[in-house]
Amino acid sequence: MSVLMDTSHFVSELRRKMRFGEYSREPLTLLRLEWKRDSVQCDWLMRLNDPWDSSLPPHLARENQTLQALRDALDLRESIFRCFPAVEYACLRMFRVAPNRHLELVMTGTLSRTNEVLHRVTSVAMRARLCGFHFTLAEGALKSMTPITREGC
Repeated sequence: MSVLMDTSHFVSELRRKMRFGEYSREPLTLLRLEWKRDSVQCDWLMRLNDPWDSSLPPHLARENQTLQALRDALDLRESIFRCFPAVEYACLRMFRVAPNRHLELVMTGTLSRTNEVLHRVTSVAMRARLCGFHFTLAEGALKSMTPITREGC
């Protein structure tokens, strides 16, 4: 029964905290959540750019979207380990919708509860890497990961 309560708490928190982002008013879309004894697997969609960013230069809009994606990943990690006290590991994957309407993998992470998030590190990208996220940045944008690997998930 506690598993159902933990899951319910997580989904409620996700709806409340991730309904709006700091750089985008688009909601976070959860694709899959799988809980196993001491681990969680979670897939979600990268938020679209905020409609107000359409008037920004393209490189600034890409940077805003990337910052939002990295903050979402860190927030999701924090929520998982807070809402599922028995979970020691989390496998997280972030996708985005490509122009051909297929999903592209852009970030993965096999994370441990023991990986400390160093809040004194000012770079959001470096904090995400220190937590165990894998991604490629080029010109302020997240690049797709090819080929799609499960990276321990």
